[in-house]
Amino acid sequence: LAKKRIDNLSEDARSDVRLHNTGFIFQNWSLLPTLNAIENVAFPMLLAGVGKDERIAKAAGLLDSFGLKHRAKHKASQLSGGEQQRIAIARALILEPQVLFADEPTGNLDSASGDIVLELLKQHTQGERRLVLVTHDAEVAKLSDRILYFRDGKFERIEELTR
Repeated sequence: LAKKRIDNLSEDARSDVRLHNTGFIFQNWSLLPTLNAIENVAFPMLLAGVGKDERIAKAAGLLDSFGLKHRAKHKASQLSGGEQQRIAIARALILEPQVLFADEPTGNLDSASGDIVLELLKQHTQGERRLVLVTHDAEVAKLSDRILYFRDGKFERIEELTR
């Protein structure tokens, strides 16, 4: 990862690689309930030691690009599921990771919100950034370049998709 072997790194070094090179999108959003939307998006930058003004400016830009500028001061409990998921995606992207891991990113959403989330993921995983997506939805899986099939926790096969 990041053109480095990570299996032989110390726990602190692996933690640093995770912080700066990976982003995580969880099925249940995992937003911090005491923080508002902009603070949730900016949180990884706080962990990375970035100053407050830079954190807030970058988080505000992501919220704006995700159509959520007007929700910046709202807590998670005041947001719809689709809004919470878009905030979780923005948070996962804020440090511009090389690899984005997404666990059922549309699993708890209606189809319209799910389509918005999938479009955002496509837009933000171009070029060198990679998306590793777990889904039970065959239509969502077909949006990828490669599908790895598992059954009962065991690998079955790989399907390469052509575009």
